[in-house]
Amino acid sequence: QVQLVEFGGGSVQAGASLRLSCTASGRIFMTYLMGWFRQAPGKPREFVAAITWSANTKTYSDSVKGRFTISRDNDKNAAYLQLNNLKPEDAAVYFCAARERVISPGHTEGIMDLESEYDYWGQGTQVTVSS
Repeated sequence: QVQLVEFGGGSVQAGASLRLSCTASGRIFMTYLMGWFRQAPGKPREFVAAITWSANTKTYSDSVKGRFTISRDNDKNAAYLQLNNLKPEDAAVYFCAARERVISPGHTEGIMDLESEYDYWGQGTQVTVSS
């Protein structure tokens, strides 16, 4: 079992930056994917960004592309999300997710943004952005 804990949320003004961290602990074998999702009040959870084990492949939602950057440090079992130029519409609870199941060759990019493809989830960290 893998436990994920997010850090780094907060309340900022529009245009500011935050860096979210996600640390994995427990019986970790290999997290083939790590991703970030978010959920605003009254809205379904949505994909934000994801990264493969090697970090060779990263993907972002259109709404954050160019402003957010995902990274990971496998030695620390951690993933990060740098949030720049925050907008009020970025306000949400941000969740870290990890996939431990092996991915069939050629399928990685097709599943990175799907909630159902992740095995473990953190409790979330709140990001509030005021205009």
